[in-house]
Amino acid sequence: MVLAGLVAAVLFFGLIVGDWWLFSSLSSDASRYGCGIAHGQDRLNGTNFLRLQERFDRNGMLALPHGVARLFPEERRLTFRSQCHLFSLRFRTAWPLKGTIDVIPDGESIRLVYTKRIPWSSAILTLLWFGVVGLGTIGFLIAYVVEGGAASLSGLLMGLGVTGLGLLVVAFGLVTVAFAYRLENSRLTELYQELRAVLEEPPDRPVTS
Repeated sequence: MVLAGLVAAVLFFGLIVGDWWLFSSLSSDASRYGCGIAHGQDRLNGTNFLRLQERFDRNGMLALPHGVARLFPEERRLTFRSQCHLFSLRFRTAWPLKGTIDVIPDGESIRLVYTKRIPWSSAILTLLWFGVVGLGTIGFLIAYVVEGGAASLSGLLMGLGVTGLGLLVVAFGLVTVAFAYRLENSRLTELYQELRAVLEEPPDRPVTS
């Protein structure tokens, strides 16, 4: 039994590590990997796809002050993610964000359709955690009332106390997730502005489409 639990724990940890590794990868196959949580559109005026492609090196990479971006010309797609170095103030939360952008040429402008993504393990574990705590609290309250726990004043106060504690835990979880999202989203937005500034730079030489 102990060995089975140890193997399950190792597999569980391995799945999380593999999920984060694939999420952080800048390969073409992994560019769309992750749970999409937000979508939007933007436009680059006065440029075309060839000019945009010039901003990236021969491997499609573009180093930015707070992260890195990679262009996949054949798929007309680019992905970007922020970087948090060890022992820096830009610590990583359990809900990192990366961006995937579909590049759609439109004459002498480019339409950018972007998606913000988080690792699948972060999304699934977060939903499971809220489900267990939230449904556990509701289930306790229902069972407590059915079994007559609220028949006396002391029992009623105890039930309210346990329910309040469960709701407090849920509220704390919501605050934590909201804070983490705002932090990671501000990093991704900062990185996107850096990327956009580079892509909007005037070309060194004229390029014809």
